[in-house]
Amino acid sequence: MRTTSSIGRMVAVLVVGMVLAAVQAGEIVVKEGEKIAFLGDSITQAGARPGGYVRLVISGLEANGVKATAIPAGISGHKSNQMLARLKKDVLDKKPDWMTLSCGVNDVWHGARGVPLEDYKKNITQIVEQCQAANVKVVILTATMIGEDDQNLNNRKLAGYNDFLRSLAREKKCLMADLYQDMQMIVHKAEDKKKGHLLTTDGVHMNAEGNKMMATGVLKAFGLNDEQIEKAKQAWAAPAPKKQ
Repeated sequence: MRTTSSIGRMVAVLVVGMVLAAVQAGEIVVKEGEKIAFLGDSITQAGARPGGYVRLVISGLEANGVKATAIPAGISGHKSNQMLARLKKDVLDKKPDWMTLSCGVNDVWHGARGVPLEDYKKNITQIVEQCQAANVKVVILTATMIGEDDQNLNNRKLAGYNDFLRSLAREKKCLMADLYQDMQMIVHKAEDKKKGHLLTTDGVHMNAEGNKMMATGVLKAFGLNDEQIEKAKQAWAAPAPKKQ
């Protein structure tokens, strides 16, 4: 006899499988009227401000005919253990359809006050499993660079955390935006590195271009193609409507 929890897990597996198939078929998987929670740290907290990646994701979807609602859930300084502790209150109780998970920078950057990799793995796995049990579809974002130099000590340590996120996304059949890879590629290609401020204000927190990079990665994970991404970028470039 199947338990309620086992049936719930089976339903979750079927749902995520359908989502992956839809993305592969070139569909935008976020539907009209759905709610997207954005769980993260200060990068996500700032992303909910004008010009931030959270707002750009929502406006990019709207530019392509999908009106969705953001549930901002970023808190400065937070690590995986703190995000797990507040997951129910800040995300699950608000009944989103989707959740993007941006976590890892502080777990590494905070050094001795950070979260070791093995504990991080447990925390992130629980976050994903609790979301899926509640029928919240998860998009995992790899942690962005800690300083725009992939050879520094922090980024070399962060590589293990991001490798785990990629593995977990495959295991749990989550959508993924590999933002570290996207950021690394932009930095490598740029002739002018802007003294380490090409995509960030301080090596970690996003500037305008960094927010666009993050939003583009999330929108691609949601299934937007190149033409639809271009529509989103045109919307971002348009002047804000004047207040009446």
